[in-house]
Amino acid sequence: MPYPPSPRVPPGPRRRSLLASVAGGALLVGCSDGTGSGEEGTAGSPSVVERARARAARDSQGIVGRYDAVLAAHPALAGLLGPLRWEAARHAEAFGAGTAAPTATASPTPTPTPASSPPPASSPPVAVPATEKDALAELAAAERALADRRARALLEVPGELARLLASVAAAGAAHAYLLTEGAR
Repeated sequence: MPYPPSPRVPPGPRRRSLLASVAGGALLVGCSDGTGSGEEGTAGSPSVVERARARAARDSQGIVGRYDAVLAAHPALAGLLGPLRWEAARHAEAFGAGTAAPTATASPTPTPTPASSPPPASSPPVAVPATEKDALAELAAAERALADRRARALLEVPGELARLLASVAAAGAAHAYLLTEGAR
């Protein structure tokens, strides 16, 4: 013979079920599909995505300017810095900057020329250390800091831009490693 239900358990949904449903509903309401809802600023200001993309483009242009300054001061480093500078210029282009990134038909390891792309007009001149080793170390530190900033920015942007930032941050970390090894 089955036992009758306990008088302490009221019929209907339990408190845990209700709490889980409310929490799940709150999470769904807070989610965005990335189509623009929740991304717009107030009073017609640019969206979070547009601001993040513009900041990433400026940062990439800035690192290209650093590469150009080091190449101008230490032309012997062109073999090491050329491909890294080229990739940094491609990153700027990927974020929508109208930089002097090589065209798609260019070879992947072009011979860089220091004057091929001036740093952005709003950037102050970059001071370059006198020795090649110090210049590489400073450039590696700049790449590492930029990669770290981009990794933190991933949390603030949706989907496609987050993936692009992650990819470029990983490339920047690899650049920092290669520059550190080149300084040895």
